[in-house]
Amino acid sequence: MSVTTEERTAVIEKFARAKGDTGSPEVQVALLTNRINTLAPHFEAHKKDNHGRRGLLKLVNQRRQMLDYLKSTDAPRYTKLIADLGLRR
Repeated sequence: MSVTTEERTAVIEKFARAKGDTGSPEVQVALLTNRINTLAPHFEAHKKDNHGRRGLLKLVNQRRQMLDYLKSTDAPRYTKLIADLGLRR
């Protein structure tokens, strides 16, 4: 199941720092989190899909790198973002 254009637009509008912002770390992390959350049920149903699981792990690692970057550059924005997304830490 993929992320629809409407879902993607809603996420961008919610986390954008300015109008037309699609490149800020907050937006990128939110989009990755949305995509990860849509893929998770697939892997619960298809436990042996190791090729697809590799792609999921790449997404998770990419999100982790962006969160680490945001934490090192602006800790308050990092704290607010993980609270808004409901991520651990």
